[in-house]
Amino acid sequence: MLKTGIPASVKNGARHSLRQNTPYLPTIRTAYHFQQLFVGRKSMEVITMKNAEMKMEKAIEALNKDFAAIRAGRANPAILDKVTVEYYGAPTPLAQVGTISVPEARTIVIQPWDASILGDIEKAILKSDVGITPNNDGKCIRLNFPPLTEERRKELAKGISKRGEEAKVAIRGVRRDALEGFKKQKKDGEITEDDLKDLETKIQKLTDKFVKEAEDAVSAKEKEIMEV
Repeated sequence: MLKTGIPASVKNGARHSLRQNTPYLPTIRTAYHFQQLFVGRKSMEVITMKNAEMKMEKAIEALNKDFAAIRAGRANPAILDKVTVEYYGAPTPLAQVGTISVPEARTIVIQPWDASILGDIEKAILKSDVGITPNNDGKCIRLNFPPLTEERRKELAKGISKRGEEAKVAIRGVRRDALEGFKKQKKDGEITEDDLKDLETKIQKLTDKFVKEAEDAVSAKEKEIMEV
């Protein structure tokens, strides 16, 4: 009869091998466990810091976008960024239905590729908060920017300063949230006291960097506004 199964010598060898290796398994698992904790901890730190940086960057982007839309007495196509026109049944940004140029310091010209939507563009600008009456000559639309009065310049400068402070408050709010997250990680044993101090230093440097960017943006826009 043909016998099947594992030979006794192989079984005995396997048992011997298992007995020989068993004492080392806990040590291997423990080392691996700590390695995973270390990798996970560092990854969490990086992700948290990166998220904070991204949120601060968005605060600066929003600030610059708002400043670009402020009319400073000079032609700036950015004031049209939020204006859309119905084109083939969908609201479409002006930049996607024609060319926008600045032939003179105080003039913007909108030249649509399809002249039939000139009227629609004109209506869209009138309904917007651009504050300039469009001039439709049947071929293109012109926006002529009158110079700002001294009173209006000062009023805009105050608004710019206020918007800059709001951006800095948002940036510091991101720092506060990040610090709370780091402290929670320390409390949960995910990072050490030295890690926490290092992260606090890094988040402060990051905050200082973006606060400076906000202040620079405010100064540049105020200078632009006050230039006659």
